[in-house]
Amino acid sequence: MSYALGTLERSKGPAKGIGDGEGSVQFHPQADVDVGGAKIFSVYGKGGIGKSTTSSNLSVAFSKLGKRVLQIGCDPKHDSTFTLTKRLAPTVIDALEEVDFHAEELRVEDFVFEGYNGVMCVEAGGPPAGTGCGGYVVGQTVKLLKEHHLLEDTDVVIFDVLGDVVCGGFASPLQHAERALIVTANDFDSIFAMNRIVSAIKAKSKNYEVRVGGVIANRSAATDEIDRFNEATGLKTLAHFKDLDEIRRSRLKKSVIFEMESTPALEAVKEEYLKLAQALWDGVDPLEATPMKDREIFDFLGFD
Repeated sequence: MSYALGTLERSKGPAKGIGDGEGSVQFHPQADVDVGGAKIFSVYGKGGIGKSTTSSNLSVAFSKLGKRVLQIGCDPKHDSTFTLTKRLAPTVIDALEEVDFHAEELRVEDFVFEGYNGVMCVEAGGPPAGTGCGGYVVGQTVKLLKEHHLLEDTDVVIFDVLGDVVCGGFASPLQHAERALIVTANDFDSIFAMNRIVSAIKAKSKNYEVRVGGVIANRSAATDEIDRFNEATGLKTLAHFKDLDEIRRSRLKKSVIFEMESTPALEAVKEEYLKLAQALWDGVDPLEATPMKDREIFDFLGFD
């Protein structure tokens, strides 16, 4: 099966030399789709863990450092950027449908929208439920951005990807990113999902430049289980955002934290985001993390 941006191909396993894993179906982008010189990050984590809140506030933090930022939402529910734009923006798929999938007829303003503090926002959207390939949607989005020269005028690109990696299609942002960031809470389900994400990144790193950049602890007063897992697998926490009511309310108000009424707790969160953005801009070392087997992590995180 082929698409405009590449092909879907069933891997024959490591012996073939191009697959990410035995029996996997992978979306392979065309080799000539160059994403330019921007620093590119993919944000992953368990569904509902706060990836979009984290991504949007991190985008604003980069913009506060004077960087030109583009955030790409890669979830069919297309709500990654709504705290930046104050609405559910039309998706790339919506825009393509309007022109009967004649991409050459699209204008930039059909699928790119300016958000808070100049952050540029794109929602890739997704294929109809039960059909299509998430990798195609992300690939088509990247191609459009490149064709309109948007990546050339961008310093930072953040892919905000839907929950736990379950297929090659939604792992496709890893084919463009330099560093993958994992958002997790201090609980079993979040850390279990993080372990699977590390496995996906490790698989993609065989053929692409992406590497694990680090962990963002979110919605957690303590980080003891995260710390224990990090030590066992070779991960590192880059930032810690506690479970604060101000952060919860910011999403309900369709706002990023940088435009919320100031409180001491919120100022500390802003400072943490700015420190994270600066650290990522300066460059974080790749982590050679080793994920656990499923049974191993059950024993590791299990209760007595």
